[in-house]
Amino acid sequence: MTVLVTGGCGYIGAHVIYALHQAGEKVVVVDDLSYGKKTRIGDAPLIVQDVSAPGADKVLADAMKKYAVDAVIHFAARKQVGESVEKPLWYYRQNINGMLNILQAMTDTGVNKLVFSSSAATYGEPPVDVVPEDVIPMVPINPYGQTKLFGEWMGNAAAQTFGIRFCALRYFNVAGCGPVELEDPATLNLIPMVLRNLKLGKAPAIFGADYPTPDGTCIRDYIHVSDLADAHIAAIHYLDRDDRPYSAFNVGTGEGTSVRQIVDEIKSVSGLPFTEKIEDRRAGDPPMLIGSPQRINEVMDWHAKYGVKEIVESAWAAWQANPEHHIDVESWKQID
Repeated sequence: MTVLVTGGCGYIGAHVIYALHQAGEKVVVVDDLSYGKKTRIGDAPLIVQDVSAPGADKVLADAMKKYAVDAVIHFAARKQVGESVEKPLWYYRQNINGMLNILQAMTDTGVNKLVFSSSAATYGEPPVDVVPEDVIPMVPINPYGQTKLFGEWMGNAAAQTFGIRFCALRYFNVAGCGPVELEDPATLNLIPMVLRNLKLGKAPAIFGADYPTPDGTCIRDYIHVSDLADAHIAAIHYLDRDDRPYSAFNVGTGEGTSVRQIVDEIKSVSGLPFTEKIEDRRAGDPPMLIGSPQRINEVMDWHAKYGVKEIVESAWAAWQANPEHHIDVESWKQID
């Protein structure tokens, strides 16, 4: 099988490519290299292309034909909640146009299997603590989540009309690292943001400590990136089945961890006695978001293997293995 992976040079995409290679599959990568690194994808062919750009559907179609692509995993998108609030029209253009070009290329070439990188942000602020996939209504509270929900609608519409085998994986807070060279390079997520500040000798920030949660900080379902990569492999095999009862799956652990608990775990694993600072809430952040993994557990026989401790340990090991990021624990001084 040959899989085309958009956004494959990024943090999650590179882990999925690693898992695909481990499974003996062929991979073709499309990435604009705005965040990713081409050194992360091994010897996989790379087409440098912004999938949201005009004419990208033709470039994608050419790649699908040239490499005899069987399936697509679509990651390439903008993903910062706060940025989406500041630049909503740009987010709609980037994420929705990207999905449109993918679907157009698939229909033009007959490629009929698509795994879509969706998000728990599609749920908004659901009325339950642990969210099932069929919660109604789904009301995302930021433009990022809106683009992901619209992407799901687009995929399902193409499935009904063109016979594309489609499923969306709604994942929660992805963290940790597999091979150390695949660390998260963008410092857009909590753990790398904390480690970056520590490297710079600055106090890590907690955005909002007055949420209606036990310790006042946001609660999320943290999933190890290697577990998430395995879920994508399971999803591709799911699309081979004729009996596919669902088109959307949560990928999570079903367990909630607060931002403060993550920060405390970083203190424990790193041995750094830092003191975090509290800043204002970020726009568009719901207080709590935990996903029920029951559906993917039962339908795909996928189960998360790693918990928060393993997530933080692997992230710290990858950070320390990078000479640009390495923190000298012995000489590190407590931040006032």
